[in-house]
Amino acid sequence: MRKKPEILAPAGDWEKLQMAVLYGADAVYLAGTAFGMRSFAGNFTDEELPKAVAFAHDHGVKVHATVNTMPRSGEVDGLPAHLERLDAAGVDALILADLGAFTMAGKYAPHCQRHISTQQSIANYATAQAWYDLGASRVVLARELSLDEVREIRRRVSTELEIETFCHGAMCVSYSGRCLLSNYMTGRDSNRGECAQPCRYQYALMEEKRPGEYFPVFEDEKGTYIMNSRDMCMIDHLGDLMDAGVDCLKIEGRAKSAYYAAIVTGAYRHVLDDVAAGREVDPVWRDEVEHVSHRHYSTGFFYGPPGQYYENSRYIRDWQICAVVTACDSDGNATLSLRNKFRAGDEIEIVGPDTKPFAMVAPMMEAEDGAPLDEPKTPQMVFRMKLPQAVPPMSFVRHGVELSAKE
Repeated sequence: MRKKPEILAPAGDWEKLQMAVLYGADAVYLAGTAFGMRSFAGNFTDEELPKAVAFAHDHGVKVHATVNTMPRSGEVDGLPAHLERLDAAGVDALILADLGAFTMAGKYAPHCQRHISTQQSIANYATAQAWYDLGASRVVLARELSLDEVREIRRRVSTELEIETFCHGAMCVSYSGRCLLSNYMTGRDSNRGECAQPCRYQYALMEEKRPGEYFPVFEDEKGTYIMNSRDMCMIDHLGDLMDAGVDCLKIEGRAKSAYYAAIVTGAYRHVLDDVAAGREVDPVWRDEVEHVSHRHYSTGFFYGPPGQYYENSRYIRDWQICAVVTACDSDGNATLSLRNKFRAGDEIEIVGPDTKPFAMVAPMMEAEDGAPLDEPKTPQMVFRMKLPQAVPPMSFVRHGVELSAKE
């Protein structure tokens, strides 16, 4: 009998946490202000962390905290106090990459499960089992594995050891994200949460004795993208991941937008529920992953090496958020907060927690003081708009717009 895996969604800051929880995550992963691999996500202060955990737990959602950098000796001195804070906040699990941090977590965060990060590049059953024997309850497998290799690991390790794999999000040119390129070129260490993504740059060649004279390096007429990678998207293959014995599906993206966290989480929630129940997948939910900013999709390494992608490294951005619903009564009278300009007469879509996207034409709106409003313009301004049906708070108003970078 297949086990339905949990959906683990990114929660880079408070708004993203709310979105991931309300749009259907079983668990979220986040970080404090230190020792996490996404230093440019919002992250949570020591004061915010217990509140974040309480919010998630109140909604039946678990919290995993990342402690997955490779700390230097001077940094390790601050680790015990950090681990104690995570433990006291009620965090359910720690995602660890460093053996020393793993050992210290057992001592200073005894109430937290210990999960082994993909940064450990776990690619075989012996390594997975070794971590279990040391006290890990879950391993996050290397993203370079095929489904056959995942099945083999599942078959040959203790049944109590949980297996987590990535199912959606950015891929890395380096093995399991362990890269020195960013540190070398920009001084920002990817292994300590500060990757500048220089693998996405477009490069040229400069000869030593001709400074300032740049020669293009061509793979095609558009340039060279020798380190480029597509985003992973496994939403069409969740049955195969379940058959492989995966316990948790992880969505990448703590540094991405709250809209991304919401829409991708909601899409995987509904499609997984359909697949697990043996129902035909509702295509409206599968299509939602096309409504977020993304690079061209692939299935990663699950069905074999994906091959190099030479087209470009630019994001596809076909939709823009106009507003977020903060309240709505049973008659569809909504209060909203503006994100980007739109006006009465525009074709828009509404999508929300467990609410199928629907299209409408934007009506005349109202300012807070009741004045007629044709076009709300000030970011974050509060306004009112009549919707054809009631929707939950944290629903989005969006419209189609071409924002993709040009060649």
